[in-house]
Amino acid sequence: MKNNKISTQSMALLALLVAIQIVLSRQFAIETQLVKFSFAFVATFLMGLFLGPWLAGIGGILSDVIGMSLLAKSPFFIGFTFSAFLGGVVYGLFFYNKEVTLKRCIACVLTNTVLFTLILTPIWLSIMYNIPLNSWAIWSARLMKLVITVPLQIATLYIVGKALPMAQLKRKLS
Repeated sequence: MKNNKISTQSMALLALLVAIQIVLSRQFAIETQLVKFSFAFVATFLMGLFLGPWLAGIGGILSDVIGMSLLAKSPFFIGFTFSAFLGGVVYGLFFYNKEVTLKRCIACVLTNTVLFTLILTPIWLSIMYNIPLNSWAIWSARLMKLVITVPLQIATLYIVGKALPMAQLKRKLS
């Protein structure tokens, strides 16, 4: 039977990455009512890479709830918390105990883009602001954002993933 205990090191790393994610997503973000960009995905990527899908998902929930409690810029909506959980799970599924490759980075970013940017976020915004899903207001800004952010996210994940001394870090975390 597998030991499902979480180590103190894992909890401390999760707390540190949650704090980094909150700062990156709340303080260093470009945000409008319908579109947001930040480098918070790097913290989520690192949670998934080092801690696995479930702890990364929990980290996503914690960062969303704590971030909204401390630094809310819009009304709280549980749908975005669910998306934050799924985002952590997706990064964990793509990168936990796996080599960071360009192909994996592309697949992960495209999965996140389709699942969150093109499916869930428009649904949440439609529910929150009573905007029809076929509204050009939701889609125009979202599609323009993707042209810039998809290549930037792929490059960032690949560069960060390759720059980390993975063998040494994993030894210290185990």
